[in-house]
Amino acid sequence: MFLENCKKAGSIEVICGSMFSGKTEELIRRMRRAVFANQKVAIFKPCIDVRYSEDKVVSHDAHSIASFPIDDASKMLAMCDGVEVVGVDEAQFFGENIVEVVQTLANKGVRVIIAGLDTDFLGKPFGPMPTLMAIAEDVQKVHAICVRCGSPAQHSHRLSKSADLVVLGEKDIYEPLCRHCYTASIA
Repeated sequence: MFLENCKKAGSIEVICGSMFSGKTEELIRRMRRAVFANQKVAIFKPCIDVRYSEDKVVSHDAHSIASFPIDDASKMLAMCDGVEVVGVDEAQFFGENIVEVVQTLANKGVRVIIAGLDTDFLGKPFGPMPTLMAIAEDVQKVHAICVRCGSPAQHSHRLSKSADLVVLGEKDIYEPLCRHCYTASIA
């Protein structure tokens, strides 16, 4: 009798790690599985991320899936009527309001899958990611391979001298490093 009154619960899943760790690849994989299961999906990305495409989420390995570029996480709510699974790429670039947005979606029974950098180039928690990780039912931390020693890498080391927090780039601007190599490179 108690379970009869329960509505299908939503959930929040976070995929986090450094650059080149496979976060977007895993997001795409999970979203494609939802599509295969005939679930209604919507995928969002920040409109500032035009590295590979303006309207697709694209992994470094060139796998892609159609998405909606938005400049504010609150826009997701108006676009998710009837959606069962929501994907969000590069969540660190959204403001703190993404936390309330994904909570609202999950409370309505939506499965929300979020991918993003957990730390910035300085090794500090990045934007809303720590809060999203704290409220998620599931957190998967993925690792790249350190380009200097081959150990698991959790740092996105910036090669350019820019002090700006947000600098979009690829292997020309960032490299994945383990703790030891990262610490040695900033010393």
